[in-house]
Amino acid sequence: MANTAPENPIKKKSTVREYAEAIGIALLLALTLRFFVIEAFKIPSGSMIETLAIGDFIFVNKFSYRTEIPYSVLGAEIPGGGTTLKEWSRPERGDVMVFRFPADPKVDYIKRVVGVEGDVIQVKRNELYVNNVKYARQFVRSTSYKDKNCREDRARIYTENDGTNEYTVLLRDGPDPFETFGPVTVKRDHVFVMGDNRDNSSDSRAWGQVPVGNIKGKAMFVWLSLNGCAGALDRVRWSRFGTAVR
Repeated sequence: MANTAPENPIKKKSTVREYAEAIGIALLLALTLRFFVIEAFKIPSGSMIETLAIGDFIFVNKFSYRTEIPYSVLGAEIPGGGTTLKEWSRPERGDVMVFRFPADPKVDYIKRVVGVEGDVIQVKRNELYVNNVKYARQFVRSTSYKDKNCREDRARIYTENDGTNEYTVLLRDGPDPFETFGPVTVKRDHVFVMGDNRDNSSDSRAWGQVPVGNIKGKAMFVWLSLNGCAGALDRVRWSRFGTAVR
């Protein structure tokens, strides 16, 4: 005689549980991307003008150099945070990178690498020398820009070439405390960084070299740009969307 007992019905998940699981998976993926692959940063100062403008929002590739244990989660520091899990490559001259400020790891900085391990860095009459070779520099034009307090500042734009990369730097008229600097040798497992707005940048000339272990990633491109000194209708800098950081 055939078994006519009813089969056990398949239990369906409740709609609430399905949504909760989907949201949980999405949050897990987002956090994984945030901590290990890509992170968003806002540019708060003018130290990298005109490569980066005040109010630019950029994505940073955290997979460029190394993978680390997250330094903090939701503001809470993690034991062993910042420890390198895997090193993929080393920074190169010309890279624009985000790093934890050596004097206060809770603060992120962004600068350009001008010297790597073993390089000798020197500035003479506001011109950069690396390993006794002067970087080629050519005047482009005079310009003006608004600082973070919306005060106007004037500067001269130059292109600078390290032999491989060409980028813009700004110099302003008048005395500069770092018009003459060095020579200093970049230490093992460190890099020497400078802002592209050379006379308006707090960088390795002021507070020293950056340990490789402090590096968070390489700047990729601008995904949003807001001009805090403009009116409501001109607040968004549409032309900067998608601008690659070089």
